[in-house]
Amino acid sequence: MENVRVRFAPSPTGPLHIGGVRTALFNYLFAKKHNGTFVLRIEDTDQTRYVANAEQYIIDALNWCNIPFDEGPGKNEKFGPYRQSERKEIYKKYAEELIANGKAYYAFDTAEMLDFHRKDHEEKGKTFIYNWHNREKLTNSLTLTKDEVAQRIANGEKYVVRFKMYEPIIHGEEAVIASTDMIRGNVSFKREILDDKILFKSDGMPTYHLANIVDDYLMEISHVIRGEEWLPSLPLHIALYEAFGWDAPEFAHLPLILKPVGKGKLSKRDGDKLGFPVFPLAYKNEETGAISRGYKEDGYFAETVVNFLALLGWNPGTEQELFSIEELSAIFDIGRVNKSGARFDPDKTKWFNQQYMMKKNNAELAELFAEILTEKGIVVEKEYTEKVVSLIKERATFVADFWDLSNFFFENPTEYDAKASKKQWKEDTPALMQELVAILDGIEDFNSQNIETIVKEWITSKEIGFGKVMQPFRLSLVGAMKGPHLFDIAEMIGKQATIDRINNAITAL
Repeated sequence: MENVRVRFAPSPTGPLHIGGVRTALFNYLFAKKHNGTFVLRIEDTDQTRYVANAEQYIIDALNWCNIPFDEGPGKNEKFGPYRQSERKEIYKKYAEELIANGKAYYAFDTAEMLDFHRKDHEEKGKTFIYNWHNREKLTNSLTLTKDEVAQRIANGEKYVVRFKMYEPIIHGEEAVIASTDMIRGNVSFKREILDDKILFKSDGMPTYHLANIVDDYLMEISHVIRGEEWLPSLPLHIALYEAFGWDAPEFAHLPLILKPVGKGKLSKRDGDKLGFPVFPLAYKNEETGAISRGYKEDGYFAETVVNFLALLGWNPGTEQELFSIEELSAIFDIGRVNKSGARFDPDKTKWFNQQYMMKKNNAELAELFAEILTEKGIVVEKEYTEKVVSLIKERATFVADFWDLSNFFFENPTEYDAKASKKQWKEDTPALMQELVAILDGIEDFNSQNIETIVKEWITSKEIGFGKVMQPFRLSLVGAMKGPHLFDIAEMIGKQATIDRINNAITAL
């Protein structure tokens, strides 16, 4: 496949939903698989919904996910500008070209007039569609003379430019617009139900439809990979390509990401209700001050987000579930994307994060954990933190879990689990613990293996159950019945701290 160029074209109206991130990801993977170019284009034609910090958020989100664009705003601007608000004159030129060729027309119908027609149709049990059926009964350049059109425009009268959708009957046959979708196969649409969409709005901005087609053509986009919600727009887009006399790109419409319950499109409300983010990064609404949670800030690794999104609606055809971005780029096949929606599973995302936690090197995790320790006023050697991380990371899902899993490595327990104390601390326990202190005090090489060997030999010589010593020993060091290998804990905190903690437990319990 030669000269592959794909684009991700979000609207800067707020934070980027993970459905949008997945669309960007699939475009990125398709481009990398075929040594192509991944383009970012900002579709900001709807100025009423424009949010000032949204564009930078989109760029930051792509960079955090390690799927940066090759070409776009401020980067390799071969076909710039890449913001549609900066390309208005280009769209106007092409809209005028369609009008000159009889493929589009000026429409002067006011909102009140159109509302009247809609209500009139509803009263008659019909649906009002502005198209071939009634366009010549309405107020537009198809029913007005050239002089009347020119006069209305000169008078500053508001107008839109509408596309003249083809007639529904050709040579006595019902006409359809057909295409081949890379995911869905053959798709077709009856022209009879298609309306004359607005291409240019009264505010002087193009609609998504015109800008989208013109930009894809001028930017030499070879494949359009976008969400399923754009499938109803496909016939218009194909018709526009035909009207301009251009070859259309290949299309692929991705399935929806569904709610965890499996019905309906995943929304922010679902995340808020069930306690998970639906945005890659946290986002602050500058107007309301409201902050939306992000995967990054919630403690997920970027690799986690990319991995679970890749498997939402696509599968590699194997049992493998963990993939690096490089592996995904090598094996991604758009033909293996499913037609049906993919149910989002919050628990599975946590599983992915846990898997990547175990794959991370201890030094990297220790740096992240050090930030938490610093906030708590704890300063220890980097090597010590790395060793702690190595002992606990398999039990953690997020770095934020580290403190609860390891606080006893950094401070003496001040409280003891009540239930465990009642169960494990018996009448003869203080005497056994005092004997244990003497045994530990005599160990010169205080390493985990040596401590374990000597303590277990002593327990065996006393002919008592291991639990009578080991359980209160753990309770003394940790304050609860949790933590990694007991003798690893003893080695880490050292002989004196181990003895002190046992003596403290004897006093307290």
